Amino acid sequence: MMETINNTETNLTENNLAKRVYCLYRVSTKKQVDKQKDDIPMQKIACQDFAKQQGWVITKEFYEKGVSGFKVSANDRDAIQDLKEAALNKEFDVLLVYMFDRLGRRDDETPFVVEWFAKNGIEVWSTQEGQQQFENHTDKLLNYIRYWQANGESVKTSMRLKTRMAQLTADGIYHGGATPLGYRAVNLGRVNKKGQQVKDLQIDPKEAEYVKMIFDKTLNEGYGSYRMAEYLNKLGVRTHGGSEFQCNTINRILKNRIYCGYYVAGETTSPKLEHLVIIDENVFDSVQHILKQRSKKNEEKQHIARTTKGKTLLSGNIYCAHCGTRLTSSEHNEHYVRKDGSVGTSTVLRYMCYHRARRLNDCDGQSIYSAKRVDTIVLEIVRNYLEQIRKTPKDKALEIRYKKELNEKRRRKNELTKEREKLQKRLSELSLEVGKSLCGENQFPVDVLAMSIKSTKAEMESTDRLIAECDRELTEQGEVLSKLDYYYQQFLTWAEEFESASIEQKKMIICQLIDEIKVGKGYNVEITLNASYAQFFSENPS
Repeated sequence: MMETINNTETNLTENNLAKRVYCLYRVSTKKQVDKQKDDIPMQKIACQDFAKQQGWVITKEFYEKGVSGFKVSANDRDAIQDLKEAALNKEFDVLLVYMFDRLGRRDDETPFVVEWFAKNGIEVWSTQEGQQQFENHTDKLLNYIRYWQANGESVKTSMRLKTRMAQLTADGIYHGGATPLGYRAVNLGRVNKKGQQVKDLQIDPKEAEYVKMIFDKTLNEGYGSYRMAEYLNKLGVRTHGGSEFQCNTINRILKNRIYCGYYVAGETTSPKLEHLVIIDENVFDSVQHILKQRSKKNEEKQHIARTTKGKTLLSGNIYCAHCGTRLTSSEHNEHYVRKDGSVGTSTVLRYMCYHRARRLNDCDGQSIYSAKRVDTIVLEIVRNYLEQIRKTPKDKALEIRYKKELNEKRRRKNELTKEREKLQKRLSELSLEVGKSLCGENQFPVDVLAMSIKSTKAEMESTDRLIAECDRELTEQGEVLSKLDYYYQQFLTWAEEFESASIEQKKMIICQLIDEIKVGKGYNVEITLNASYAQFFSENPS
């Protein structure tokens, strides 16, 4: 934030030789504005006293509150740009600051900003360090060293803060910041090194219910962030700042792992803190999957509908069996004649292969499918799956199979790792032989050795890819094994609630249960179950 103040009371009429002074006061954080040390009032007093001693007149003052001289470029600071414009217009003679680092702390930029003012006829002064001149190379070097040192101090301060935040997070200690919805910051008796009381987070029962509702409606009813924000605002719920909810507020809530009981700072995550848990981790992960599927940046094949507002049952995961493109839903009004001779209108819902209808490819399927007919077929298949899961106890053999597969993949990874070590050793030996060959210590041609090195590197790259693939499979199988109970209980819940569920809930169940629905000529429907749920069947029910 930048402010300027013009001083109307000047001594120019009394002393025509008095230099016109513009002052710049800056603090990095808004919290410093009212403090007694390193704050703007202190800088202002020091500059006014200094100008008075020099016989100068302060004609304008610039205030930058909460502006980092390290993080924010001079090009993005209004005060610096206004000062440059005034310098070109010859509006002042001296630029005065408390210390030179008020002009900035960037070693690749600030020295040249200072030099720019000097070259344009402006004297640059600090109350603590005097005038910065550019009469020789030594002056330029000292100017650069000053900001190189200031930049280094900023970097070190930033590193200390990040390190301290990471340490507090690793220890599961709350370190301030905006209080998330669902919690309140309270004094629980903890004190800092200075003996001052500091606050900790505690679940707010009323707000926690709103958080649970946000996750529930996203997971089970397909609410998007805009719709969820609108819903909360209509209920009269407000953020901690008293504002209405926005879509980005909802997205931040849905992505915040604090609700699973974890503090997160950069790459550091705290141990699980049970007293902060509002949302089950499995529910949180399922919501992350939905958010990723709905993201416009998502490169994977989408099977979660971006919205559940539409009238058709299926969206997001229904495709043409002939050309593979997604089917779109549409409405069509049909007219009919009643017994009394009047004309009525009915709305017919349809799924359409847009590419076939517009002849954008060589699709040989149908252009239009009756939504009612397709929905009925899919509902029957889903009911069959749900009915079968009622009769299918979670088989211990399934868990045993996963553990066996995990052990097999670990064995395979160990083999590949040993193979890579051998290749690395061979590469080192070949490199040594190249050196000997160049010195005439062996008879191996350099070109033959080069080909061997190239071949070995190619084998190493191939082995690295296989190791990475093993790591990915181990991670995926490990996650599935750990979530086996969750998927099974989720499946059972759907089986119990499906018939009484709302259309929106049915849509979300189908989206999560089924990865892909293909519709072809003659209403031939094929579905692919999500692997997390398909694992409970030895074969598809018919």
